[in-house]
Amino acid sequence: MSALRLRITTPSAILVDTDDARAVRAEDVSGGFGLLPGHADMLTVLTDCVVRWRDGSDREFFCAVRSGVLTVVGGARVEIACRQGLAGDDLPRLRARVVAMREEEAEAGRRVKVEQTQLRARAVRQLMRYLHPTADAAPPPEAGP
Repeated sequence: MSALRLRITTPSAILVDTDDARAVRAEDVSGGFGLLPGHADMLTVLTDCVVRWRDGSDREFFCAVRSGVLTVVGGARVEIACRQGLAGDDLPRLRARVVAMREEEAEAGRRVKVEQTQLRARAVRQLMRYLHPTADAAPPPEAGP
């Protein structure tokens, strides 16, 4: 049986590069689909999904991808370019890593929002000091009759 060359990349790394994929599964907006050697050329946009493939020994491997573009070329090459991904051969462990990564990203997002709020508050205080100088810097009030 022939095999597919599977390559999954991010802008900064090659996550998967194997020439022994016997079957590949992924998801786009229309749902899940499978690819076998000899598949027609195609191009599709992937959703956040887990790409699965089996090798010649019938072992299953996984790669969680954060959106991406999948191309099939010549019925023998599957290439996926994604923003972010994690590869592994144990689905429960991979799922736990993805959950932890998303929690870290959410926490980083919260920290950024706090820092932005603090910067805005400092900017408003600076503007208030400029527009309304303190009583020490203001001229003394005029004496009345």
